[in-house]
Amino acid sequence: MEQIQLYPLKFEPIYQYRIWGGRRLGSLLSKPLPAHDQIGEAWILSDRDDHPSKVINGKLKGQTIGDLFEHSYEQLMGKHPEKFKRFPLLLKFLDCKEVLSVQVHPSDQQKIYIPKGDSGKTEAWVVLETGKDSIIYAGLKPWATEETIRESLEKHKVSDNLAHFKPKTGDGVLIKAGTVHTLGDVVVFEVQENSDVTFRLYDWDRVDKKTGKPRDLQLEEAIACINFTQTEIGPLKPVTEDDGPDLRERIFDDTHFKLWRLTGSSPFMVGKEATPRVLVCIEGKGELESNNDLYSLGKGEVMLIPAVNGTCPFVPKGEMVLLEIALPEE
Repeated sequence: MEQIQLYPLKFEPIYQYRIWGGRRLGSLLSKPLPAHDQIGEAWILSDRDDHPSKVINGKLKGQTIGDLFEHSYEQLMGKHPEKFKRFPLLLKFLDCKEVLSVQVHPSDQQKIYIPKGDSGKTEAWVVLETGKDSIIYAGLKPWATEETIRESLEKHKVSDNLAHFKPKTGDGVLIKAGTVHTLGDVVVFEVQENSDVTFRLYDWDRVDKKTGKPRDLQLEEAIACINFTQTEIGPLKPVTEDDGPDLRERIFDDTHFKLWRLTGSSPFMVGKEATPRVLVCIEGKGELESNNDLYSLGKGEVMLIPAVNGTCPFVPKGEMVLLEIALPEE
Protein backbone atom coordinates (compact mmCIF):
# COMPACT_ATOMS: atom_id res chain seq x y z
CA MET A 1 0.00 0.00 0.00
CA GLU A 2 1.29 3.44 -0.94
CA GLN A 3 2.33 5.47 2.10
CA ILE A 4 -0.43 8.04 2.62
CA GLN A 5 -0.50 10.77 5.24
CA LEU A 6 -2.99 9.60 7.85
CA TYR A 7 -6.03 11.65 8.76
CA PRO A 8 -9.00 11.22 11.16
CA LEU A 9 -10.48 7.85 10.21
CA LYS A 10 -14.06 6.58 10.36
CA PHE A 11 -15.04 2.91 10.27
CA GLU A 12 -18.03 0.82 9.25
CA PRO A 13 -19.82 -0.99 12.10
CA ILE A 14 -19.84 -4.80 12.08
CA TYR A 15 -23.14 -6.25 13.30
CA GLN A 16 -23.17 -9.51 15.25
CA TYR A 17 -26.08 -11.88 15.91
CA ARG A 18 -26.45 -12.80 19.56
CA ILE A 19 -29.02 -15.05 21.21
CA TRP A 20 -29.70 -12.26 23.74
CA GLY A 21 -29.77 -9.39 21.23
CA GLY A 22 -32.56 -7.16 19.97
CA ARG A 23 -33.19 -4.38 17.44
CA ARG A 24 -32.41 -1.22 19.43
CA LEU A 25 -29.05 -0.55 17.76
CA GLY A 26 -31.02 0.48 14.66
CA SER A 27 -31.89 3.78 16.36
CA LEU A 28 -28.27 4.40 17.40
CA LEU A 29 -26.34 3.66 14.20
CA SER A 30 -27.10 4.81 10.66
CA LYS A 31 -26.21 1.48 9.01
CA PRO A 32 -29.42 -0.61 8.69
CA LEU A 33 -29.63 -3.73 10.83
CA PRO A 34 -29.75 -7.10 9.05
CA ALA A 35 -33.39 -8.08 8.57
CA HIS A 36 -35.04 -10.13 11.32
CA ASP A 37 -31.86 -11.09 13.22
CA GLN A 38 -31.36 -10.47 16.94
CA ILE A 39 -28.40 -8.08 16.80
CA GLY A 40 -26.57 -8.01 20.11
CA GLU A 41 -23.35 -6.26 19.15
CA ALA A 42 -22.03 -3.64 16.76
CA TRP A 43 -18.23 -3.76 16.64
CA ILE A 44 -17.31 -0.19 15.76
CA LEU A 45 -13.51 -0.44 16.02
CA SER A 46 -12.02 -3.92 15.76
CA ASP A 47 -8.57 -5.19 14.89
CA ARG A 48 -9.58 -8.87 15.01
CA ASP A 49 -8.64 -11.30 12.25
CA ASP A 50 -12.21 -12.56 11.93
CA HIS A 51 -13.88 -9.13 12.06
CA PRO A 52 -11.51 -6.33 10.96
CA SER A 53 -12.85 -2.78 10.83
CA LYS A 54 -12.61 -1.05 7.45
CA VAL A 55 -12.10 2.67 6.80
CA ILE A 56 -15.10 4.37 5.16
CA ASN A 57 -13.74 7.87 4.50
CA GLY A 58 -10.99 9.43 2.39
CA LYS A 59 -8.15 7.95 0.35
CA LEU A 60 -7.77 4.96 2.67
CA LYS A 61 -11.37 3.79 2.22
CA GLY A 62 -11.53 -0.01 2.29
CA GLN A 63 -8.29 -0.45 4.23
CA THR A 64 -8.47 -2.31 7.53
CA ILE A 65 -6.97 -1.06 10.76
CA GLY A 66 -4.58 -4.01 10.47
CA ASP A 67 -3.39 -2.63 7.11
CA LEU A 68 -2.66 0.71 8.77
CA PHE A 69 -0.70 -1.05 11.53
CA GLU A 70 1.44 -2.76 8.91
CA HIS A 71 2.11 0.20 6.63
CA SER A 72 1.71 3.33 8.77
CA TYR A 73 2.48 2.26 12.34
CA GLU A 74 4.46 5.32 13.40
CA GLN A 75 1.88 7.75 12.00
CA LEU A 76 -0.92 5.82 13.68
CA MET A 77 0.59 4.95 17.05
CA GLY A 78 3.19 7.66 17.62
CA LYS A 79 4.92 7.24 20.97
CA HIS A 80 4.00 3.53 21.17
CA PRO A 81 6.75 2.28 18.78
CA GLU A 82 6.43 -1.46 18.16
CA LYS A 83 4.77 -1.92 21.56
CA PHE A 84 1.52 -3.30 20.18
CA LYS A 85 1.14 -6.00 17.56
CA ARG A 86 -2.40 -4.82 16.84
CA PHE A 87 -4.71 -2.04 17.99
CA PRO A 88 -5.04 -2.73 21.73
CA LEU A 89 -8.72 -1.85 22.22
CA LEU A 90 -12.00 -3.27 20.91
CA LEU A 91 -15.02 -0.93 20.90
CA LYS A 92 -18.65 -2.03 20.69
CA PHE A 93 -22.26 -1.09 21.19
CA LEU A 94 -24.35 -3.81 22.90
CA ASP A 95 -28.11 -4.28 22.81
CA CYS A 96 -28.80 -6.68 25.65
CA LYS A 97 -32.51 -7.33 25.13
CA GLU A 98 -32.18 -10.41 27.33
CA VAL A 99 -29.62 -11.08 30.02
CA LEU A 100 -26.25 -12.37 28.78
CA SER A 101 -24.62 -15.51 30.09
CA VAL A 102 -22.94 -15.26 33.49
CA GLN A 103 -19.30 -15.01 32.48
CA VAL A 104 -15.70 -14.36 33.48
CA HIS A 105 -12.65 -13.13 31.55
CA PRO A 106 -9.06 -14.04 32.43
CA SER A 107 -6.47 -11.43 33.42
CA ASP A 108 -3.36 -10.77 31.36
CA GLN A 109 -1.37 -12.81 33.89
CA GLN A 110 -3.49 -15.98 33.50
CA LYS A 111 -1.70 -16.98 30.31
CA ILE A 112 -2.63 -20.66 30.61
CA TYR A 113 -6.22 -19.68 29.75
CA ILE A 114 -5.40 -17.25 26.92
CA PRO A 115 -4.84 -18.36 23.31
CA LYS A 116 -1.50 -17.41 21.77
CA GLY A 117 -1.55 -13.85 20.48
CA ASP A 118 -4.52 -12.84 22.61
CA SER A 119 -4.72 -11.07 25.97
CA GLY A 120 -6.81 -10.98 29.10
CA LYS A 121 -9.96 -8.91 29.09
CA THR A 122 -10.82 -5.96 31.28
CA GLU A 123 -13.86 -4.09 29.94
CA ALA A 124 -16.13 -1.19 30.84
CA TRP A 125 -19.63 -0.03 29.98
CA VAL A 126 -21.31 3.33 29.60
CA VAL A 127 -25.08 2.83 29.92
CA LEU A 128 -26.97 4.49 27.05
CA GLU A 129 -30.52 3.16 27.42
CA THR A 130 -32.41 1.21 30.07
CA GLY A 131 -35.68 -0.72 30.20
CA LYS A 132 -38.11 -1.78 32.90
CA ASP A 133 -36.18 -5.01 33.53
CA SER A 134 -32.67 -3.51 33.37
CA ILE A 135 -30.13 -5.22 35.59
CA ILE A 136 -26.36 -5.44 35.92
CA TYR A 137 -24.74 -8.28 37.80
CA ALA A 138 -21.17 -7.30 38.71
CA GLY A 139 -19.05 -9.08 41.28
CA LEU A 140 -19.91 -11.66 43.92
CA LYS A 141 -21.80 -11.47 47.17
CA PRO A 142 -19.19 -11.10 49.96
CA TRP A 143 -19.81 -14.59 51.25
CA ALA A 144 -19.56 -16.36 47.87
CA THR A 145 -16.93 -19.09 47.51
CA GLU A 146 -16.04 -21.68 44.92
CA GLU A 147 -18.07 -24.18 46.93
CA THR A 148 -21.22 -22.01 47.02
CA ILE A 149 -20.89 -21.30 43.30
CA ARG A 150 -20.63 -25.00 42.44
CA GLU A 151 -23.64 -25.74 44.65
CA SER A 152 -25.66 -22.98 42.99
CA LEU A 153 -24.77 -24.33 39.54
CA GLU A 154 -26.26 -27.70 40.49
CA LYS A 155 -29.44 -25.96 41.71
CA HIS A 156 -29.58 -23.55 38.71
CA LYS A 157 -29.48 -20.58 41.10
CA VAL A 158 -26.15 -18.95 40.24
CA SER A 159 -27.61 -15.46 40.61
CA ASP A 160 -27.90 -16.08 44.37
CA ASN A 161 -24.12 -15.58 44.52
CA LEU A 162 -24.02 -12.43 42.39
CA ALA A 163 -24.15 -8.78 43.44
CA HIS A 164 -26.45 -6.67 41.26
CA PHE A 165 -27.96 -3.21 40.82
CA LYS A 166 -30.45 -1.43 38.56
CA PRO A 167 -28.49 0.79 36.15
CA LYS A 168 -29.34 4.34 35.11
CA THR A 169 -28.59 6.07 31.82
CA GLY A 170 -25.09 7.54 32.00
CA ASP A 171 -23.71 5.02 34.52
CA GLY A 172 -20.12 3.91 33.99
CA VAL A 173 -19.24 0.40 35.14
CA LEU A 174 -15.70 -1.02 35.15
CA ILE A 175 -15.46 -4.82 34.90
CA LYS A 176 -11.91 -5.84 35.73
CA ALA A 177 -10.68 -9.21 34.49
CA GLY A 178 -11.74 -11.94 36.91
CA THR A 179 -15.06 -10.26 37.80
CA VAL A 180 -18.15 -12.45 37.46
CA HIS A 181 -20.67 -10.39 35.49
CA THR A 182 -23.62 -10.11 33.13
CA LEU A 183 -26.28 -7.57 32.18
CA GLY A 184 -29.74 -7.43 30.66
CA ASP A 185 -32.35 -5.07 29.15
CA VAL A 186 -29.81 -2.29 28.52
CA VAL A 187 -28.00 -0.67 25.62
CA VAL A 188 -24.38 0.13 26.44
CA PHE A 189 -21.18 1.33 24.86
CA GLU A 190 -18.31 -1.03 25.67
CA VAL A 191 -14.56 -0.46 25.65
CA GLN A 192 -12.32 -3.44 26.33
CA GLU A 193 -8.92 -4.96 25.82
CA ASN A 194 -8.65 -6.36 22.32
CA SER A 195 -9.56 -9.88 23.37
CA ASP A 196 -12.35 -12.34 22.63
CA VAL A 197 -11.68 -14.70 25.55
CA THR A 198 -14.89 -15.35 27.45
CA PHE A 199 -15.70 -18.26 29.77
CA ARG A 200 -19.40 -18.92 30.38
CA LEU A 201 -20.30 -19.98 33.89
CA TYR A 202 -24.06 -20.23 33.37
CA ASP A 203 -26.50 -19.44 30.53
CA TRP A 204 -29.89 -19.48 32.27
CA ASP A 205 -30.73 -22.94 30.83
CA ARG A 206 -31.78 -21.46 27.49
CA VAL A 207 -31.58 -22.86 23.97
CA ASP A 208 -30.26 -21.04 20.90
CA LYS A 209 -33.16 -20.89 18.41
CA LYS A 210 -30.72 -21.00 15.49
CA THR A 211 -29.08 -24.25 16.57
CA GLY A 212 -31.76 -25.80 18.75
CA LYS A 213 -29.11 -26.47 21.38
CA PRO A 214 -27.80 -24.85 24.57
CA ARG A 215 -24.60 -22.87 24.20
CA ASP A 216 -21.40 -24.39 25.51
CA LEU A 217 -20.23 -23.59 29.03
CA GLN A 218 -16.63 -23.46 30.25
CA LEU A 219 -17.22 -24.11 33.94
CA GLU A 220 -13.73 -25.07 35.07
CA GLU A 221 -12.00 -22.29 33.17
CA ALA A 222 -14.53 -19.74 34.42
CA ILE A 223 -14.17 -20.78 38.05
CA ALA A 224 -10.36 -20.84 37.75
CA CYS A 225 -10.38 -17.23 36.49
CA ILE A 226 -12.70 -15.77 39.16
CA ASN A 227 -11.18 -13.11 41.37
CA PHE A 228 -13.11 -13.72 44.59
CA THR A 229 -12.12 -10.28 45.94
CA GLN A 230 -14.22 -8.57 43.24
CA THR A 231 -17.47 -8.12 45.15
CA GLU A 232 -20.46 -5.79 44.77
CA ILE A 233 -19.23 -3.70 41.84
CA GLY A 234 -21.33 -0.58 41.25
CA PRO A 235 -21.28 2.49 38.99
CA LEU A 236 -18.22 4.72 39.24
CA LYS A 237 -18.58 8.35 40.23
CA PRO A 238 -17.42 10.55 37.33
CA VAL A 239 -14.58 12.99 38.00
CA THR A 240 -15.30 16.48 36.64
CA GLU A 241 -12.21 17.91 34.93
CA ASP A 242 -13.87 20.93 33.30
CA ASP A 243 -17.38 22.27 33.92
CA GLY A 244 -17.65 25.18 31.59
CA PRO A 245 -18.84 26.02 29.06
CA ASP A 246 -18.80 22.28 28.26
CA LEU A 247 -18.69 19.48 30.81
CA ARG A 248 -15.70 17.13 30.66
CA GLU A 249 -15.92 14.11 32.97
CA ARG A 250 -13.41 11.30 33.40
CA ILE A 251 -15.43 8.09 33.66
CA PHE A 252 -12.70 5.41 33.55
CA ASP A 253 -9.03 5.65 34.48
CA ASP A 254 -7.63 2.14 34.18
CA THR A 255 -4.24 0.80 33.10
CA HIS A 256 -5.89 -0.61 29.96
CA PHE A 257 -7.80 2.49 28.84
CA LYS A 258 -9.08 5.89 29.92
CA LEU A 259 -12.44 7.39 28.91
CA TRP A 260 -13.89 10.89 29.15
CA ARG A 261 -17.43 12.10 28.44
CA LEU A 262 -17.80 15.57 26.92
CA THR A 263 -21.24 17.22 26.99
CA GLY A 264 -22.14 20.61 25.53
CA SER A 265 -22.51 22.77 22.42
CA SER A 266 -19.36 24.96 22.50
CA PRO A 267 -16.11 24.11 20.67
CA PHE A 268 -13.52 22.12 22.62
CA MET A 269 -10.21 20.36 22.01
CA VAL A 270 -9.77 16.60 21.61
CA GLY A 271 -6.83 14.31 20.94
CA LYS A 272 -3.30 14.41 22.27
CA GLU A 273 0.08 15.02 20.71
CA ALA A 274 2.03 11.96 19.53
CA THR A 275 -0.56 9.39 20.59
CA PRO A 276 -3.84 8.16 19.06
CA ARG A 277 -7.23 8.88 20.56
CA VAL A 278 -10.70 7.54 19.68
CA LEU A 279 -13.95 9.52 19.58
CA VAL A 280 -17.44 7.98 19.80
CA CYS A 281 -20.53 10.15 19.35
CA ILE A 282 -23.41 9.22 21.64
CA GLU A 283 -25.79 12.13 20.94
CA GLY A 284 -25.87 14.93 18.39
CA LYS A 285 -23.23 15.68 15.78
CA GLY A 286 -20.21 17.86 15.10
CA GLU A 287 -17.04 18.39 13.10
CA LEU A 288 -13.38 17.82 13.87
CA GLU A 289 -10.80 20.08 12.22
CA SER A 290 -7.38 18.71 11.25
CA ASN A 291 -4.86 20.16 8.79
CA ASN A 292 -7.48 22.64 7.51
CA ASP A 293 -9.95 19.87 6.66
CA LEU A 294 -13.26 19.12 8.39
CA TYR A 295 -14.40 15.62 9.40
CA SER A 296 -18.03 15.08 10.41
CA LEU A 297 -19.04 12.79 13.27
CA GLY A 298 -22.63 11.85 14.06
CA LYS A 299 -24.58 9.74 16.52
CA GLY A 300 -23.31 6.16 16.73
CA GLU A 301 -20.14 6.86 14.73
CA VAL A 302 -16.51 6.29 15.72
CA MET A 303 -13.44 8.28 14.68
CA LEU A 304 -9.80 7.36 15.24
CA ILE A 305 -7.45 10.33 15.50
CA PRO A 306 -3.98 9.04 14.50
CA ALA A 307 -1.00 10.13 16.57
CA VAL A 308 0.28 12.23 13.67
CA ASN A 309 -2.84 14.44 13.86
CA GLY A 310 -2.36 15.25 17.55
CA THR A 311 -4.68 17.72 19.27
CA CYS A 312 -7.62 18.99 17.20
CA PRO A 313 -10.53 21.40 17.69
CA PHE A 314 -14.01 19.89 17.69
CA VAL A 315 -17.10 21.98 16.92
CA PRO A 316 -20.51 20.60 17.99
CA LYS A 317 -23.52 21.36 15.81
CA GLY A 318 -25.84 21.92 18.75
CA GLU A 319 -25.90 19.96 22.01
CA MET A 320 -23.94 16.72 21.84
CA VAL A 321 -22.39 13.97 23.95
CA LEU A 322 -18.99 12.65 22.90
CA LEU A 323 -16.77 9.97 24.40
CA GLU A 324 -12.98 10.27 24.11
CA ILE A 325 -10.85 7.18 24.71
CA ALA A 326 -7.13 6.89 25.40
CA LEU A 327 -4.94 3.83 24.90
CA PRO A 328 -3.11 1.85 27.62
CA GLU A 329 -0.35 3.56 29.60
CA GLU A 330 -0.92 6.95 28.04
